[in-house]
Amino acid sequence: MRFLRALMMVVILLSMSVSTSYAEGQFRVGDQGAEIEEIQGQLVLLGYDVMADGAYGPATVEAVKDFQKSCGIKADGLIGPATYSALLGKDMPEINYGASYLARSIVASSMDYIGVPYIFGGTSPYGFDCSGYVQYVFANAGISIPRTADVQYEFGTPISTTDLVAGDLVFFSTYTYGASHVGIYVGDGNFIHASSSRGVTIDSLGSSYYSSRYIGARRIL
Repeated sequence: MRFLRALMMVVILLSMSVSTSYAEGQFRVGDQGAEIEEIQGQLVLLGYDVMADGAYGPATVEAVKDFQKSCGIKADGLIGPATYSALLGKDMPEINYGASYLARSIVASSMDYIGVPYIFGGTSPYGFDCSGYVQYVFANAGISIPRTADVQYEFGTPISTTDLVAGDLVFFSTYTYGASHVGIYVGDGNFIHASSSRGVTIDSLGSSYYSSRYIGARRIL
C-alpha cells in the first residue's frame, strides 16, 4: 500500500513537472535575444508593424496576435510550437531563459499596474511617482535599487539606445535639469512609466515629447 501511494506521488509530481515545462515553453513579453529578433524579423517581412530589436514588447505581442488570427491559431500573443512553426517554418527550439528570466519577470510585473494613478512621492499600487514605480517593480523581483530618478541614473551600467533590451531603465530630463523622470524599457521602442498626467502607461521613446527629453539608459540586470 505504501509503495502504491509513493508511486502515485511520483506520477503526480512528474505530471506537474511536464505541465510546468510545457507552459514555460513559449516566447512571451519580456523575453529577449536572437530568437526574438528572428521572430520579429519574419513578422516585419510579412508586413507587421514591429521593430526587430530582440526584445519581446507590446508591439510584438499585437503583431503575433494578428498573425495568429490570420492562421486560425489561438490569438494569445505567445509564441508556442504551433505559432513558431507557422511563422518560421521549422520546429521550435528548446527555450533556456537563463539571464533573461528576471527581465521577463520585471516586464510582466510592470504591466500589472497599468492605470494606477500618479501620486507625487507614491511608492505603492495605490499611487506611484515615476521612480517609486520603478523601485517597486524591481523590488517585486527581489532587486533593490535607489528611490529617486537622479540616484537611479547613477546606478547600474550606462548603455546606448541601440543596445536597449527589455528591463533596462530609460531616463529623461523633464521638469528640472538632469534625470528627473524614469521608465522601464519593454521592447519595440516602448517604455512603461508612471506619467504625471496619465498614471502608469506605455509610451514610445520616439514620441516628440520623450525623444527631446531623453538623456540615457542604465542596465540594472
